[in-house]
Amino acid sequence: MEQAQTKRIVLGITGGIAAYKAAELARLLLKQGIQVQAAMTEAATHFITPATIQALTGQPVLIDQWQDDKGMAHIHSSRAADAIVIAPATADFIAKLAHGLADDLLSTLCLARDCPLLVAPAMNRQMWSNAATRRNVQRLVADGVIVLGPASGAQACGEEGMGRMLEAEQLAQDIAAAFQPKLLAGQKLLITAGPTYEAIDAVRGITNRSSGKMGYAIAQAAVEMGAAVTLISGPTALPKPHDAQSVDVTSAAEMLEAVKQRIPDADMFISVAAVADYRPAQPSEQKIKKDATTLVLELHPNPDILAYVASLPKPPFCVGFAAESENLREHATAKRKKKNIPLLAANLAQQAIGSDDNELVLFDDAGEHLLPRADKLTLARALLRHAAALYKKGSR
Repeated sequence: MEQAQTKRIVLGITGGIAAYKAAELARLLLKQGIQVQAAMTEAATHFITPATIQALTGQPVLIDQWQDDKGMAHIHSSRAADAIVIAPATADFIAKLAHGLADDLLSTLCLARDCPLLVAPAMNRQMWSNAATRRNVQRLVADGVIVLGPASGAQACGEEGMGRMLEAEQLAQDIAAAFQPKLLAGQKLLITAGPTYEAIDAVRGITNRSSGKMGYAIAQAAVEMGAAVTLISGPTALPKPHDAQSVDVTSAAEMLEAVKQRIPDADMFISVAAVADYRPAQPSEQKIKKDATTLVLELHPNPDILAYVASLPKPPFCVGFAAESENLREHATAKRKKKNIPLLAANLAQQAIGSDDNELVLFDDAGEHLLPRADKLTLARALLRHAAALYKKGSR
C-alpha cells in the first residue's frame, strides 16, 4: 500500500483573541500526523503563552528573528515547511501580507516562503467588512493564498456577524485537505452511508448499530481529493461532510430510489451503508398495542443496492463494504465474487461499529491489502488512494 508522507507546517499565530483556538488546532494537526512548528507575533504572546504551544508541539516557538545564532529563522523554517498556516490572521497581519511587509519574524517568514500559504481570518465584523480588508483579502486570493473562512457568529466584543475564525476542527480538516493529492479531480462519486430504518409501526422499527462514521469519512476524504461527492445517508447524528452534496433517506427502498436517480452520473459508487437486510411486510401506520404476549412479524428481503448498481449494463467503478463477525477472509472473498466488483473493504463488525478507529482489509484482483488500525479518516484516505489507482488502470 502507498503510504502518505509526513507533512510539516509552520503554524503562525497573530494577536487576536482567537489565538486560544490555535492550541486545539495544533493538537488536531499532530493527531493527523502533521508536524507543527509554531511561530508567534509578539502581540500573540499576550493572548496565549509560547509555553502552552511549545508543550503541545514539542518544538520551541519562533518569535524573534534573532533567536537563532545566524538570524535566518525565516529562511530555515520556510524551507522545511510544506505549508504555512496563519490562524488566527488578524486584519493587520492580512494587510502586511497583501502589501509584502516584513517587519517581524512571522511576516518575514511568509514573504520568504517557498510553499503554500493558508490564512484563517479572525476579526470584528466591521473590520472584516471594511473596504480596505476586502481589498487586502482579494489581493491575497489573487496571489494564490488560500483563505479559510471566516464564519459568522458571536464575537468576543459582544457583537455578532462575519469575521469569527473557523473552529479548530474545521480548520484541521481544511488544512489536511490542502495536502491531499487531487487523485479524484473531475470524478463524480456517489457514496451511501449509515444505517437504514425499516418501520414496524409508527414508533418502532428494524435498524442496526451503524454510526455512519466510515461513510462520512470517505465522503470527506473524496472531497479532499478533488471529487464531486454526493452522499446518500441513512439516519445519523453526524454533521454533514464539508462541500459534499447530502441526501437524507430513511429506509432501504428510499436509499435505492435515491441511488437510481443519481447513478447515471457517477464515475464511482462506494457502498458503505449498512442496509437492513429485511423489512416488515405490513408496517402499521399506528402504534401496535402490547395486547398479546408475542408479536409475529413477517419480513421480506430488502433490495441489494450494490448488486443492482454492479449489474447495470455500464456500471460505475464499484467499491463494496463487508462487516463480518467471523471468517472475514472467506466471507469477504465470496461477497466480492458474488457482486462482481473490483474492490471490497472488509472489517470485523464488533471492532468497527460506532468506533472512531478501525482496521480494514482490501480485496481486489491482486489479493489482500491490510490497512492497519487508524482513525477512520486516515483509513478513508488510504482506501481512496487504492481505489483511485485501480480506477486509473481501468479496472471494472
